[in-house]
Amino acid sequence: MKILLVGEYSKLHNSLKAGLQALGHEVLLVSSGDMFKNYSTDISLKPTVTTSSFLYYIRKILFRLFKYDMVTTEKGLRFWFHKPKFKNFDVVQLINEYAIETHLSWEKIFLKHLFQNNKKVFLLACGDDYITNNYYLSDKMRYSVLSPYLKDKSLVKTYTYSLKYVSKPFKKLHDFVFEHINGVIPSDMDYAIPYKGVAKALPMIPNPINSDEIPFKPLEITDKIIIFHGVNKMNYLKKGNNLIDEALAIITKKHKDTVTVIRAESVPYKEYITLYEKAHIVMDQVYAFDQGYNALEAMASGKVVCTGAELEFEKYYNLKEKVAVNLLPDVAEIVKTLEQLIADKKELRAIGLRARRFIERHHDYKKVAQKYLDTWTNN
Repeated sequence: MKILLVGEYSKLHNSLKAGLQALGHEVLLVSSGDMFKNYSTDISLKPTVTTSSFLYYIRKILFRLFKYDMVTTEKGLRFWFHKPKFKNFDVVQLINEYAIETHLSWEKIFLKHLFQNNKKVFLLACGDDYITNNYYLSDKMRYSVLSPYLKDKSLVKTYTYSLKYVSKPFKKLHDFVFEHINGVIPSDMDYAIPYKGVAKALPMIPNPINSDEIPFKPLEITDKIIIFHGVNKMNYLKKGNNLIDEALAIITKKHKDTVTVIRAESVPYKEYITLYEKAHIVMDQVYAFDQGYNALEAMASGKVVCTGAELEFEKYYNLKEKVAVNLLPDVAEIVKTLEQLIADKKELRAIGLRARRFIERHHDYKKVAQKYLDTWTNN
Protein backbone atom coordinates (compact mmCIF):
# COMPACT_ATOMS: atom_id res chain seq x y z
CA MET A 1 0.00 0.00 0.00
CA LYS A 2 1.20 3.54 -0.81
CA ILE A 3 0.48 5.95 2.06
CA LEU A 4 0.83 9.73 2.53
CA LEU A 5 0.88 11.11 6.07
CA VAL A 6 0.24 14.85 6.29
CA GLY A 7 1.27 16.79 9.41
CA GLU A 8 2.97 15.96 12.68
CA TYR A 9 2.22 17.09 16.24
CA SER A 10 3.76 14.55 18.56
CA LYS A 11 5.79 11.94 16.65
CA LEU A 12 2.57 9.97 16.11
CA HIS A 13 2.96 9.95 12.33
CA ASN A 14 6.69 9.21 12.55
CA SER A 15 6.08 6.10 14.64
CA LEU A 16 3.14 5.05 12.49
CA LYS A 17 5.36 5.43 9.43
CA ALA A 18 7.99 3.14 11.01
CA GLY A 19 5.32 0.53 11.80
CA LEU A 20 3.87 0.65 8.29
CA GLN A 21 7.29 0.35 6.69
CA ALA A 22 8.11 -2.61 8.94
CA LEU A 23 4.98 -4.27 7.52
CA GLY A 24 6.21 -3.66 3.96
CA HIS A 25 4.33 -0.51 2.93
CA GLU A 26 5.55 2.62 1.16
CA VAL A 27 5.11 5.78 3.27
CA LEU A 28 5.76 9.48 2.67
CA LEU A 29 5.52 12.01 5.53
CA VAL A 30 5.11 15.73 4.91
CA SER A 31 5.09 18.14 7.86
CA SER A 32 6.62 21.21 9.49
CA GLY A 33 8.15 18.99 12.20
CA ASP A 34 5.89 20.80 14.70
CA MET A 35 8.16 23.85 14.65
CA PHE A 36 10.62 23.96 17.60
CA LYS A 37 10.09 20.25 18.38
CA ASN A 38 11.77 19.47 15.06
CA TYR A 39 10.34 16.00 14.42
CA SER A 40 11.67 14.10 11.41
CA THR A 41 9.88 14.43 8.08
CA ASP A 42 10.45 13.36 4.47
CA ILE A 43 9.23 16.63 2.97
CA SER A 44 9.53 19.66 5.21
CA LEU A 45 7.03 22.52 5.40
CA LYS A 46 9.03 24.12 8.20
CA PRO A 47 9.32 27.88 7.64
CA THR A 48 12.97 28.94 7.68
CA VAL A 49 12.97 32.21 5.72
CA THR A 50 10.15 33.96 7.59
CA THR A 51 11.44 32.80 10.98
CA SER A 52 14.96 34.13 10.37
CA SER A 53 16.34 36.84 12.64
CA PHE A 54 16.52 39.18 9.62
CA LEU A 55 12.73 39.18 9.22
CA TYR A 56 11.82 38.88 12.91
CA TYR A 57 10.75 42.49 13.47
CA ILE A 58 9.04 42.81 10.07
CA ARG A 59 7.00 39.70 10.84
CA LYS A 60 6.12 41.06 14.29
CA ILE A 61 4.99 44.44 12.90
CA LEU A 62 2.88 42.86 10.14
CA PHE A 63 1.15 40.61 12.64
CA ARG A 64 0.49 43.44 15.09
CA LEU A 65 -0.93 45.77 12.39
CA PHE A 66 -2.74 43.36 10.09
CA LYS A 67 -2.89 40.02 11.99
CA TYR A 68 -0.90 38.60 9.08
CA ASP A 69 1.76 35.98 9.81
CA MET A 70 4.30 35.41 7.04
CA VAL A 71 4.95 31.92 8.43
CA THR A 72 1.48 30.87 7.26
CA THR A 73 2.34 31.96 3.72
CA GLU A 74 5.70 30.18 3.70
CA LYS A 75 4.15 26.87 4.82
CA GLY A 76 1.62 27.13 2.00
CA LEU A 77 4.27 27.94 -0.61
CA ARG A 78 6.38 24.99 0.52
CA PHE A 79 3.38 22.65 0.15
CA TRP A 80 2.53 24.14 -3.26
CA PHE A 81 6.12 23.57 -4.47
CA HIS A 82 5.86 19.84 -3.66
CA LYS A 83 2.17 19.47 -4.64
CA PRO A 84 2.79 17.28 -7.72
CA LYS A 85 4.31 14.62 -5.44
CA PHE A 86 1.07 14.22 -3.47
CA LYS A 87 -0.86 12.11 -5.99
CA ASN A 88 -1.84 8.49 -6.53
CA PHE A 89 -1.68 7.29 -2.93
CA ASP A 90 -3.92 4.49 -1.68
CA VAL A 91 -4.41 6.32 1.60
CA VAL A 92 -3.81 9.89 2.77
CA GLN A 93 -4.07 10.60 6.49
CA LEU A 94 -4.35 14.14 7.88
CA ILE A 95 -3.06 14.80 11.39
CA ASN A 96 -5.74 17.47 11.75
CA GLU A 97 -8.46 19.36 9.83
CA TYR A 98 -5.87 22.14 9.49
CA ALA A 99 -2.92 19.87 8.73
CA ILE A 100 -1.00 22.15 6.33
CA GLU A 101 -1.49 25.24 8.52
CA THR A 102 -1.57 27.82 5.73
CA HIS A 103 -4.17 30.46 4.80
CA LEU A 104 -7.64 28.90 4.97
CA SER A 105 -8.35 29.62 1.29
CA TRP A 106 -5.08 27.92 0.34
CA GLU A 107 -5.71 25.10 2.80
CA LYS A 108 -8.95 24.21 1.00
CA ILE A 109 -7.23 24.29 -2.41
CA PHE A 110 -4.48 21.95 -1.22
CA LEU A 111 -6.91 19.64 0.56
CA LYS A 112 -9.06 19.53 -2.59
CA HIS A 113 -5.95 18.42 -4.47
CA LEU A 114 -5.45 15.59 -1.95
CA PHE A 115 -9.13 14.55 -2.10
CA GLN A 116 -9.25 14.50 -5.91
CA ASN A 117 -5.94 12.79 -6.62
CA ASN A 118 -5.85 9.97 -4.07
CA LYS A 119 -8.05 6.95 -3.34
CA LYS A 120 -8.95 7.47 0.33
CA VAL A 121 -8.43 10.23 2.89
CA PHE A 122 -8.70 9.76 6.66
CA LEU A 123 -8.49 12.30 9.47
CA LEU A 124 -7.02 11.94 12.95
CA ALA A 125 -8.58 13.41 16.08
CA CYS A 126 -5.53 14.02 18.26
CA GLY A 127 -5.53 17.72 19.08
CA ASP A 128 -7.52 20.92 18.63
CA ASP A 129 -10.39 20.58 16.17
CA TYR A 130 -13.97 21.80 15.73
CA ILE A 131 -15.80 18.82 17.27
CA THR A 132 -13.39 18.24 20.16
CA ASN A 133 -13.19 21.89 21.21
CA ASN A 134 -16.94 22.41 20.90
CA TYR A 135 -17.47 19.41 23.15
CA TYR A 136 -14.99 20.74 25.71
CA LEU A 137 -16.68 24.16 25.64
CA SER A 138 -20.01 22.50 26.43
CA ASP A 139 -18.44 21.53 29.78
CA LYS A 140 -19.72 17.95 29.56
CA MET A 141 -16.45 16.41 30.74
CA ARG A 142 -15.29 16.62 34.36
CA TYR A 143 -12.37 18.66 33.07
CA SER A 144 -10.50 19.24 29.83
CA VAL A 145 -7.71 21.38 28.40
CA LEU A 146 -10.29 24.19 28.07
CA SER A 147 -11.29 24.09 31.76
CA PRO A 148 -9.11 27.07 32.76
CA TYR A 149 -10.80 29.19 30.08
CA LEU A 150 -14.29 28.05 31.14
CA LYS A 151 -13.47 29.14 34.69
CA ASP A 152 -11.89 32.44 33.67
CA LYS A 153 -12.96 33.99 30.36
CA SER A 154 -10.30 36.70 30.75
CA LEU A 155 -7.87 34.02 29.49
CA VAL A 156 -9.35 34.40 26.00
CA LYS A 157 -6.03 35.65 24.54
CA THR A 158 -4.19 32.66 25.99
CA TYR A 159 -6.71 30.37 24.30
CA THR A 160 -6.77 32.15 20.92
CA TYR A 161 -5.27 29.13 19.15
CA SER A 162 -7.84 26.66 20.51
CA LEU A 163 -10.83 28.99 20.13
CA LYS A 164 -10.11 29.68 16.47
CA TYR A 165 -11.12 26.08 15.73
CA VAL A 166 -14.75 26.86 16.68
CA SER A 167 -14.89 30.10 14.67
CA LYS A 168 -17.06 30.38 11.54
CA PRO A 169 -14.13 30.17 9.07
CA PHE A 170 -12.82 27.01 10.74
CA LYS A 171 -16.35 25.57 10.91
CA LYS A 172 -16.45 25.92 7.11
CA LEU A 173 -13.08 24.17 6.84
CA HIS A 174 -14.37 21.42 9.15
CA ASP A 175 -17.49 20.92 7.02
CA PHE A 176 -15.39 20.81 3.85
CA VAL A 177 -13.02 18.19 5.31
CA PHE A 178 -15.85 16.01 6.67
CA GLU A 179 -17.62 16.09 3.33
CA HIS A 180 -14.67 14.37 1.66
CA ILE A 181 -12.95 12.11 4.23
CA ASN A 182 -13.63 8.39 4.57
CA GLY A 183 -13.50 8.56 8.36
CA VAL A 184 -11.99 10.16 11.45
CA ILE A 185 -9.87 8.17 13.93
CA PRO A 186 -9.46 9.32 17.58
CA SER A 187 -6.04 8.62 19.09
CA ASP A 188 -7.02 8.42 22.78
CA MET A 189 -9.90 8.79 25.26
CA ASP A 190 -9.73 12.60 25.29
CA TYR A 191 -10.85 12.55 21.65
CA ALA A 192 -12.84 9.31 21.56
CA ILE A 193 -15.31 10.73 24.12
CA PRO A 194 -16.12 13.94 22.15
CA TYR A 195 -16.40 11.94 18.90
CA LYS A 196 -18.79 9.33 20.28
CA GLY A 197 -21.83 9.17 18.00
CA VAL A 198 -20.38 11.57 15.42
CA ALA A 199 -20.95 10.63 11.77
CA LYS A 200 -17.79 9.22 10.15
CA ALA A 201 -16.17 8.66 13.57
CA LEU A 202 -14.31 5.33 13.67
CA PRO A 203 -13.11 3.31 16.67
CA MET A 204 -10.16 4.70 18.59
CA ILE A 205 -6.68 3.49 17.63
CA PRO A 206 -4.06 4.03 20.39
CA ASN A 207 -0.93 6.05 19.66
CA PRO A 208 1.86 3.96 18.10
CA ILE A 209 5.05 3.82 20.16
CA ASN A 210 8.29 2.49 18.67
CA SER A 211 9.53 0.79 21.83
CA ASP A 212 12.26 -0.91 19.76
CA GLU A 213 13.99 2.49 19.86
CA ILE A 214 13.27 3.11 23.55
CA PRO A 215 15.40 1.02 25.90
CA PHE A 216 13.65 -0.05 29.10
CA LYS A 217 15.59 0.74 32.26
CA PRO A 218 14.23 -0.54 35.60
CA LEU A 219 14.14 2.31 38.09
CA GLU A 220 17.23 2.47 40.30
CA ILE A 221 16.81 4.74 43.32
CA THR A 222 20.10 4.98 45.20
CA ASP A 223 19.87 8.57 46.40
CA LYS A 224 17.26 11.26 45.75
CA ILE A 225 14.11 10.67 43.74
CA ILE A 226 14.35 12.74 40.55
CA ILE A 227 11.19 14.38 39.20
CA PHE A 228 11.19 15.81 35.67
CA HIS A 229 8.75 18.48 34.48
CA GLY A 230 8.84 19.40 30.77
CA VAL A 231 6.92 22.53 29.80
CA ASN A 232 5.72 23.82 26.43
CA LYS A 233 5.15 27.57 26.95
CA MET A 234 2.38 27.64 24.34
CA ASN A 235 0.34 25.01 26.21
CA TYR A 236 1.29 26.04 29.74
CA LEU A 237 -2.26 26.57 31.09
CA LYS A 238 -3.91 23.99 28.81
CA LYS A 239 -1.73 21.23 30.24
CA GLY A 240 -2.06 22.47 33.81
CA ASN A 241 1.68 23.12 34.07
CA ASN A 242 0.96 26.04 36.40
CA LEU A 243 -0.66 23.65 38.90
CA ILE A 244 2.24 21.20 38.55
CA ASP A 245 4.76 24.00 39.12
CA GLU A 246 2.94 25.07 42.29
CA ALA A 247 2.85 21.50 43.57
CA LEU A 248 6.53 20.92 42.79
CA ALA A 249 7.48 24.10 44.65
CA ILE A 250 5.78 22.65 47.75
CA ILE A 251 7.40 19.25 47.24
CA THR A 252 10.85 20.82 46.80
CA LYS A 253 10.45 22.79 50.02
CA LYS A 254 9.09 19.88 52.08
CA HIS A 255 11.32 17.13 50.70
CA LYS A 256 14.52 18.92 49.65
CA ASP A 257 16.67 16.17 51.19
CA THR A 258 14.99 13.35 49.27
CA VAL A 259 13.75 14.91 46.00
CA THR A 260 15.39 16.72 43.06
CA VAL A 261 13.27 18.50 40.45
CA ILE A 262 14.45 19.05 36.85
CA ARG A 263 12.46 21.54 34.78
CA ALA A 264 12.79 22.12 31.02
CA GLU A 265 10.90 24.66 28.92
CA SER A 266 10.12 24.53 25.18
CA VAL A 267 13.13 22.46 24.12
CA PRO A 268 13.50 20.39 20.93
CA TYR A 269 12.29 16.79 21.13
CA LYS A 270 15.76 15.20 21.15
CA GLU A 271 16.89 17.44 24.01
CA TYR A 272 13.63 16.77 25.89
CA ILE A 273 14.08 12.99 25.98
CA THR A 274 17.74 13.37 27.03
CA LEU A 275 16.75 15.60 29.94
CA TYR A 276 14.22 13.18 31.43
CA GLU A 277 16.49 10.14 31.04
CA LYS A 278 17.71 10.29 34.67
CA ALA A 279 14.24 10.91 36.13
CA HIS A 280 12.21 8.42 38.16
CA ILE A 281 8.96 10.41 37.94
CA VAL A 282 7.85 12.40 34.88
CA MET A 283 5.20 15.11 35.24
CA ASP A 284 3.15 15.30 32.06
CA GLN A 285 -0.24 17.03 32.24
CA VAL A 286 -3.32 17.56 34.39
CA TYR A 287 -6.38 18.15 32.18
CA ALA A 288 -6.50 14.73 30.50
CA PHE A 289 -8.25 11.38 30.81
CA ASP A 290 -5.61 9.47 28.81
CA GLN A 291 -1.91 9.78 28.02
CA GLY A 292 -0.43 11.94 25.30
CA TYR A 293 2.56 10.96 23.21
CA ASN A 294 5.37 12.21 25.45
CA ALA A 295 3.82 10.42 28.41
CA LEU A 296 3.62 7.14 26.49
CA GLU A 297 7.27 7.29 25.44
CA ALA A 298 8.32 7.98 29.03
CA MET A 299 6.21 5.00 30.15
CA ALA A 300 7.93 2.85 27.52
CA SER A 301 11.30 3.71 29.06
CA GLY A 302 10.04 2.61 32.48
CA LYS A 303 9.33 5.98 34.08
CA VAL A 304 6.48 6.61 36.49
CA VAL A 305 4.40 9.14 34.58
CA CYS A 306 1.96 11.51 36.28
CA THR A 307 -0.61 12.34 33.62
CA GLY A 308 -4.17 11.57 32.57
CA ALA A 309 -5.13 8.04 33.68
CA GLU A 310 -8.79 8.38 34.57
CA LEU A 311 -11.41 5.70 35.29
CA GLU A 312 -12.54 5.78 31.65
CA PHE A 313 -9.00 4.94 30.58
CA GLU A 314 -8.68 2.11 33.11
CA LYS A 315 -12.03 0.69 32.09
CA TYR A 316 -11.22 0.80 28.37
CA TYR A 317 -8.02 -1.20 28.86
CA ASN A 318 -9.45 -3.32 31.70
CA LEU A 319 -6.60 -2.39 34.04
CA LYS A 320 -6.42 -3.74 37.60
CA GLU A 321 -3.14 -2.03 38.59
CA LYS A 322 -1.66 1.39 37.86
CA VAL A 323 0.43 1.77 34.71
CA ALA A 324 0.37 5.58 35.00
CA VAL A 325 -0.55 7.95 37.83
CA ASN A 326 -3.66 10.09 37.36
CA LEU A 327 -3.30 13.79 38.14
CA LEU A 328 -6.28 15.89 39.19
CA PRO A 329 -6.50 19.66 38.57
CA ASP A 330 -5.88 20.52 42.21
CA VAL A 331 -2.52 21.52 43.71
CA ALA A 332 -3.17 19.83 47.07
CA GLU A 333 -4.14 16.57 45.30
CA ILE A 334 -1.00 16.69 43.13
CA VAL A 335 1.16 17.18 46.24
CA LYS A 336 -0.63 14.29 47.97
CA THR A 337 -0.13 12.04 44.93
CA LEU A 338 3.58 12.84 44.73
CA GLU A 339 4.13 12.30 48.44
CA GLN A 340 2.54 8.85 48.20
CA LEU A 341 4.91 7.97 45.35
CA ILE A 342 7.96 9.36 47.14
CA ALA A 343 7.15 7.28 50.23
CA ASP A 344 6.89 3.98 48.33
CA LYS A 345 9.96 3.22 46.23
CA LYS A 346 8.89 -0.38 45.73
CA GLU A 347 5.63 0.75 44.12
CA LEU A 348 7.54 3.24 41.97
CA ARG A 349 9.61 0.41 40.51
CA ALA A 350 6.49 -1.74 40.01
CA ILE A 351 4.60 1.01 38.16
CA GLY A 352 7.60 1.59 35.88
CA LEU A 353 7.70 -2.10 34.94
CA ARG A 354 3.93 -2.28 34.39
CA ALA A 355 4.11 0.87 32.25
CA ARG A 356 6.56 -0.77 29.84
CA ARG A 357 4.47 -3.93 29.59
CA PHE A 358 1.36 -1.82 28.93
CA ILE A 359 3.07 0.01 26.05
CA GLU A 360 4.25 -3.26 24.51
CA ARG A 361 0.77 -4.76 24.75
CA HIS A 362 -1.38 -1.85 23.58
CA HIS A 363 0.85 0.71 21.82
CA ASP A 364 3.40 -1.37 19.89
CA TYR A 365 3.98 0.51 16.63
CA LYS A 366 3.67 -2.56 14.41
CA LYS A 367 0.45 -3.77 16.06
CA VAL A 368 -1.00 -0.26 15.88
CA ALA A 369 0.07 0.11 12.24
CA GLN A 370 -1.86 -3.08 11.44
CA LYS A 371 -4.95 -1.61 13.13
CA TYR A 372 -4.67 1.43 10.86
CA LEU A 373 -4.29 -0.77 7.78
CA ASP A 374 -7.40 -2.74 8.76
CA THR A 375 -9.37 0.45 9.41
CA TRP A 376 -8.30 2.07 6.13
CA THR A 377 -9.13 -1.11 4.19
CA ASN A 378 -12.57 -1.59 5.74
CA ASN A 379 -13.85 2.00 5.47
